[in-house]
Amino acid sequence: MKNSKAMYALSYGLFVLTARQGEKDNGCIINTAMQVTTEPNRLIITVNKSNYTHDLVLATGRFTLSVLSERAEFSIFQRFGFQSGRDVDKFAGFEEHVLRGENGILRVTAGTSAWLSCKVVSTVDLGTHTLFLADVEDGDVINSDPAATYTYYQAHIKPKPQAPAAPAAKKRWVCTVCGYVYEGDFLPPDFICPWCKHPASDFEPLD
Repeated sequence: MKNSKAMYALSYGLFVLTARQGEKDNGCIINTAMQVTTEPNRLIITVNKSNYTHDLVLATGRFTLSVLSERAEFSIFQRFGFQSGRDVDKFAGFEEHVLRGENGILRVTAGTSAWLSCKVVSTVDLGTHTLFLADVEDGDVINSDPAATYTYYQAHIKPKPQAPAAPAAKKRWVCTVCGYVYEGDFLPPDFICPWCKHPASDFEPLD
Protein backbone atom coordinates (compact mmCIF):
# COMPACT_ATOMS: atom_id res chain seq x y z
CA MET A 1 0.00 0.00 0.00
CA LYS A 2 1.49 3.35 -1.04
CA ASN A 3 0.26 5.17 2.07
CA SER A 4 -1.55 3.33 4.87
CA LYS A 5 -2.82 6.66 6.21
CA ALA A 6 -5.30 6.69 3.33
CA MET A 7 -7.36 4.47 5.64
CA TYR A 8 -7.80 7.48 7.92
CA ALA A 9 -10.07 9.05 5.27
CA LEU A 10 -12.73 6.45 6.09
CA SER A 11 -15.39 7.74 8.47
CA TYR A 12 -15.52 6.03 11.87
CA GLY A 13 -17.64 6.57 14.92
CA LEU A 14 -16.30 5.96 18.41
CA PHE A 15 -18.00 3.81 21.03
CA VAL A 16 -17.59 2.36 24.50
CA LEU A 17 -18.29 -1.36 24.23
CA THR A 18 -19.33 -2.86 27.57
CA ALA A 19 -20.00 -6.43 28.69
CA ARG A 20 -20.48 -8.42 31.88
CA GLN A 21 -19.66 -12.01 32.86
CA GLY A 22 -20.57 -13.16 36.35
CA GLU A 23 -19.73 -10.26 38.63
CA LYS A 24 -17.13 -8.77 36.28
CA ASP A 25 -17.90 -5.60 34.30
CA ASN A 26 -15.58 -4.32 31.62
CA GLY A 27 -15.47 -1.98 28.65
CA CYS A 28 -13.22 -0.84 25.84
CA ILE A 29 -13.14 1.71 23.03
CA ILE A 30 -14.01 0.50 19.53
CA ASN A 31 -14.38 2.37 16.24
CA THR A 32 -16.10 -0.27 14.12
CA ALA A 33 -19.86 -0.53 14.52
CA MET A 34 -22.53 -0.21 11.87
CA GLN A 35 -26.12 -1.16 11.20
CA VAL A 36 -26.44 -3.84 8.53
CA THR A 37 -30.22 -4.53 8.42
CA THR A 38 -33.39 -2.92 9.72
CA GLU A 39 -35.64 -6.00 9.55
CA PRO A 40 -34.40 -7.60 11.73
CA ASN A 41 -32.58 -4.67 13.33
CA ARG A 42 -28.97 -5.86 13.33
CA LEU A 43 -25.50 -4.39 13.56
CA ILE A 44 -21.93 -5.58 13.39
CA ILE A 45 -18.94 -4.70 15.53
CA THR A 46 -15.34 -5.84 15.32
CA VAL A 47 -13.21 -6.19 18.45
CA ASN A 48 -9.50 -6.83 18.86
CA LYS A 49 -8.92 -10.24 20.46
CA SER A 50 -6.36 -8.71 22.84
CA ASN A 51 -9.13 -6.74 24.56
CA TYR A 52 -10.57 -8.36 27.68
CA THR A 53 -14.02 -7.10 26.69
CA HIS A 54 -13.74 -9.24 23.56
CA ASP A 55 -13.55 -12.35 25.74
CA LEU A 56 -16.62 -11.32 27.76
CA VAL A 57 -18.72 -10.70 24.64
CA LEU A 58 -17.57 -13.99 23.12
CA ALA A 59 -18.44 -15.89 26.29
CA THR A 60 -21.81 -14.27 27.05
CA GLY A 61 -23.10 -13.25 23.63
CA ARG A 62 -24.32 -9.89 24.92
CA PHE A 63 -23.00 -6.34 24.92
CA THR A 64 -23.97 -2.68 25.09
CA LEU A 65 -22.70 0.11 22.87
CA SER A 66 -22.52 3.64 24.24
CA VAL A 67 -22.17 6.13 21.38
CA LEU A 68 -19.53 8.71 22.25
CA SER A 69 -20.37 12.33 21.46
CA GLU A 70 -18.29 15.42 20.76
CA ARG A 71 -18.64 16.26 24.46
CA ALA A 72 -16.63 13.19 25.45
CA GLU A 73 -13.50 14.09 27.38
CA PHE A 74 -10.11 12.51 26.76
CA SER A 75 -10.28 10.93 30.22
CA ILE A 76 -13.00 8.55 28.93
CA PHE A 77 -10.65 7.32 26.22
CA GLN A 78 -7.88 6.93 28.78
CA ARG A 79 -10.15 4.96 31.13
CA PHE A 80 -11.57 2.56 28.56
CA GLY A 81 -8.86 2.55 25.90
CA PHE A 82 -5.46 2.91 27.55
CA GLN A 83 -5.59 0.24 30.26
CA SER A 84 -6.63 -3.39 30.48
CA GLY A 85 -9.61 -4.69 32.41
CA ARG A 86 -7.47 -7.72 33.26
CA ASP A 87 -5.42 -5.43 35.51
CA VAL A 88 -7.82 -2.75 36.75
CA ASP A 89 -11.49 -2.09 37.42
CA LYS A 90 -12.29 0.43 34.70
CA PHE A 91 -15.46 1.53 36.47
CA ALA A 92 -13.83 2.31 39.83
CA GLY A 93 -14.51 5.95 40.68
CA PHE A 94 -16.76 6.24 37.63
CA GLU A 95 -19.98 4.96 39.19
CA GLU A 96 -21.92 8.23 38.82
CA HIS A 97 -21.42 8.14 35.04
CA VAL A 98 -22.90 4.70 34.33
CA LEU A 99 -26.27 2.98 34.53
CA ARG A 100 -26.96 -0.75 34.54
CA GLY A 101 -29.41 -1.74 31.82
CA GLU A 102 -32.09 -4.40 31.84
CA ASN A 103 -29.56 -6.76 30.23
CA GLY A 104 -27.39 -6.38 33.34
CA ILE A 105 -24.64 -4.53 31.47
CA LEU A 106 -23.38 -1.06 32.38
CA ARG A 107 -23.76 1.75 29.87
CA VAL A 108 -21.83 5.03 29.93
CA THR A 109 -23.84 8.23 30.43
CA ALA A 110 -20.99 10.79 30.40
CA GLY A 111 -19.97 12.11 26.98
CA THR A 112 -22.42 9.87 25.13
CA SER A 113 -25.49 10.56 23.00
CA ALA A 114 -27.18 7.15 22.72
CA TRP A 115 -26.93 3.49 23.71
CA LEU A 116 -27.80 0.12 22.18
CA SER A 117 -28.06 -3.24 23.93
CA CYS A 118 -27.40 -6.23 21.69
CA LYS A 119 -27.44 -10.02 21.52
CA VAL A 120 -24.85 -11.80 19.36
CA VAL A 121 -26.26 -13.86 16.49
CA SER A 122 -23.02 -15.09 14.92
CA THR A 123 -19.28 -14.46 14.85
CA VAL A 124 -16.57 -14.41 12.19
CA ASP A 125 -12.88 -14.92 13.01
CA LEU A 126 -10.90 -12.13 11.31
CA GLY A 127 -7.47 -13.11 12.64
CA THR A 128 -6.56 -10.30 15.02
CA HIS A 129 -10.24 -9.37 15.51
CA THR A 130 -13.62 -11.04 15.82
CA LEU A 131 -16.65 -9.74 13.94
CA PHE A 132 -19.87 -9.98 15.93
CA LEU A 133 -23.26 -9.86 14.18
CA ALA A 134 -25.91 -8.93 16.72
CA ASP A 135 -29.61 -8.23 17.14
CA VAL A 136 -30.38 -4.82 18.64
CA GLU A 137 -32.70 -5.59 21.55
CA ASP A 138 -33.07 -2.13 23.07
CA GLY A 139 -31.69 1.39 22.84
CA ASP A 140 -32.39 5.05 23.45
CA VAL A 141 -31.22 8.55 22.57
CA ILE A 142 -29.72 10.43 25.53
CA ASN A 143 -29.31 13.85 23.92
CA SER A 144 -28.81 15.58 20.56
CA ASP A 145 -25.05 16.04 20.87
CA PRO A 146 -23.26 15.16 17.59
CA ALA A 147 -21.57 11.76 17.59
CA ALA A 148 -17.78 11.87 17.87
CA THR A 149 -16.07 10.68 14.72
CA TYR A 150 -12.53 9.38 14.59
CA THR A 151 -11.53 12.59 12.76
CA TYR A 152 -13.14 14.77 15.44
CA TYR A 153 -11.31 12.81 18.13
CA GLN A 154 -7.97 13.38 16.41
CA ALA A 155 -8.57 17.11 15.90
CA HIS A 156 -10.38 18.15 19.08
CA ILE A 157 -10.29 15.54 21.86
CA LYS A 158 -6.87 13.91 21.79
CA PRO A 159 -4.22 16.22 23.32
CA LYS A 160 -1.49 17.35 20.98
CA PRO A 161 1.98 15.96 21.81
CA GLN A 162 4.00 18.43 23.86
CA ALA A 163 7.56 19.26 22.90
CA PRO A 164 10.04 18.11 25.59
CA ALA A 165 11.49 20.79 27.83
CA ALA A 166 15.00 19.57 27.06
CA PRO A 167 16.41 17.58 24.14
CA ALA A 168 15.67 13.92 24.60
CA ALA A 169 18.55 11.49 24.68
CA LYS A 170 16.63 9.04 22.51
CA LYS A 171 14.45 9.47 19.47
CA ARG A 172 10.72 9.64 20.12
CA TRP A 173 7.88 8.22 18.05
CA VAL A 174 4.23 9.17 18.61
CA CYS A 175 1.20 7.02 17.81
CA THR A 176 -1.05 9.04 15.52
CA VAL A 177 -4.06 7.14 16.82
CA CYS A 178 -3.85 7.53 20.61
CA GLY A 179 -0.79 9.72 21.34
CA TYR A 180 1.40 7.07 23.00
CA VAL A 181 5.09 8.03 22.78
CA TYR A 182 7.78 5.39 22.19
CA GLU A 183 11.41 6.21 22.99
CA GLY A 184 14.27 4.45 21.27
CA ASP A 185 16.95 4.82 18.63
CA PHE A 186 14.58 3.20 16.13
CA LEU A 187 11.01 1.95 16.09
CA PRO A 188 10.83 -1.83 15.51
CA PRO A 189 8.76 -2.61 12.39
CA ASP A 190 6.72 -5.16 14.35
CA PHE A 191 6.03 -2.79 17.27
CA ILE A 192 2.43 -2.73 18.51
CA CYS A 193 1.13 0.26 20.47
CA PRO A 194 0.46 -0.90 24.06
CA TRP A 195 -2.47 1.52 24.36
CA CYS A 196 -4.51 1.19 21.16
CA LYS A 197 -2.91 -1.94 19.60
CA HIS A 198 -2.11 -0.19 16.31
CA PRO A 199 1.05 -1.17 14.36
CA ALA A 200 4.31 0.71 13.81
CA SER A 201 2.97 2.11 10.53
CA ASP A 202 0.70 4.39 12.60
CA PHE A 203 3.67 6.02 14.38
CA GLU A 204 5.43 9.22 13.30
CA PRO A 205 8.75 10.72 14.47
CA LEU A 206 8.29 13.32 17.18
CA ASP A 207 10.53 16.38 16.91
